[in-house]
Amino acid sequence: MKQPGDLGEKKTIGLVAPSFGCTTEPYRTRLKTAIERWKKEGNIVLEGENIWKNDGVCASNVPEERAREFLDMYEGQADVLFSVGGGEVMCEMLPYVDFERIKKLPPKWFVGFSDNTNLTFTLTTLSDLVTIYGPCAGQFFQDVGPTRDTMRLLEGWKDIEGYPLWEKESLATEENPLASLNLTEKKVIASVDYEKPVEGILLGGCLDCLVTLSGTRYDRVKEFVSRQENGIIWFLEACDLSPLAIRRALFQLREAGWFENAKAFLIGRPLCYDADILGVNRHNAVLDILRPLHVPLLMDIDLGHFSPSMPIKCGARAQVSLGEGNIHIHYFE
Repeated sequence: MKQPGDLGEKKTIGLVAPSFGCTTEPYRTRLKTAIERWKKEGNIVLEGENIWKNDGVCASNVPEERAREFLDMYEGQADVLFSVGGGEVMCEMLPYVDFERIKKLPPKWFVGFSDNTNLTFTLTTLSDLVTIYGPCAGQFFQDVGPTRDTMRLLEGWKDIEGYPLWEKESLATEENPLASLNLTEKKVIASVDYEKPVEGILLGGCLDCLVTLSGTRYDRVKEFVSRQENGIIWFLEACDLSPLAIRRALFQLREAGWFENAKAFLIGRPLCYDADILGVNRHNAVLDILRPLHVPLLMDIDLGHFSPSMPIKCGARAQVSLGEGNIHIHYFE
């Protein structure tokens, strides 16, 4: 695996829009505020041409232009590329991304969340590049745990941990786009078959996107996981999927051979957190499919579309431990 180098406190930040552009609230104001904050801190910010656009179908631009923007920025002067937002159809730009070309270039950081799994995951499995599944650029309007930890990871920090409280109901609105996190819920991690720290290669992202990639020409996961001598620690979260859809998605990935070298699973809080459909809920949707693999599972960790969500290095070797009701990740490289 190729991991980009550690960055200093002052960075050249490239902003790209491989999925949505920031044309609506609260995203537009948040991104403008994040850019202002980064510049005040002494960073250089390079704005991609699509970040303020809504010229595609559910996207900033047509797939070809989104892919071109990403590659141009990757080959440019930026130290790190941040996606400005998530979205719905980022997968449609993949035919225009030259992963072999990227593999030959000096490695750079790419950071994105949700729909950006289409790049954070494929850059790892197809280009052997360590990425960060973490907050999109607009989230950096505020200095909170995930944004702070993302910068720490970019600067070479080796240890991060979860957060004490999480937000079930956001206060952000079009009229109040810069609302602070509404941290009201205490985290309770469900541990299954966990006895001691687990070491492996972290791999995963948004389950909605991963199941879409399964079986396509961008699915070389079995080949990738078979090469990892330390095994795979999967981190997974879900956005639009119901408990039944989560169950079906995990079944599909299991039967496609994705989990053959699994050492453990880290499961975030899905947006269907309280849903129960025909007796299927967020816990048994996972347990019934993954428990037969006889590896540790940690569920309801600080990962997913309920804030705060831990940034995780996709493709990095790490040790995951659980202590005093909190998850700890130590990176070895």
